[in-house]
Amino acid sequence: MPKVEQAPHKDGDCFVDYENKVFEDVKANPGEKALVTFHTVAFEGSIGFVNLLQATRLIRKGFETSVLLYGPGVTLGVQRGFPRLGDEAFPGHMNGNKQIAKILEEGGKVYACRFALQALYGHGEQSLIPGITPINPQDVLDLVLLHRRDNAFILDTWTL
Repeated sequence: MPKVEQAPHKDGDCFVDYENKVFEDVKANPGEKALVTFHTVAFEGSIGFVNLLQATRLIRKGFETSVLLYGPGVTLGVQRGFPRLGDEAFPGHMNGNKQIAKILEEGGKVYACRFALQALYGHGEQSLIPGITPINPQDVLDLVLLHRRDNAFILDTWTL
């Protein structure tokens, strides 16, 4: 049997060159917009949280950023916690809620479809994280079309 003579990894070690950035750091031109849409269930995978981080990054790059929660995406925007609202039941449990709050604090806009909220998931507007704007289901397409008309960057997030 071959003998392993390499020292074990330890905290602080790096496996990759994380400082080597290949592409330029793109910043928004004045007035540029971005829209990040979510048709994904909270906690069903990492994409919901990852693209909330992307929305935050777009704000910090100077884009006027909007987030659209529709279909199962509205589950990202409801207040949660256990045993009480706002309580973090386990580390990371409130990551999505905290990231939406950060997006709102940093000037982003977040919209949630009223149809999905009530008809699909049994929530009312009072269930939304404060600062999220509930919208008519017919506004979902119009919000996307308005961003398209403005030549905005659109990041669509879909999972089933």
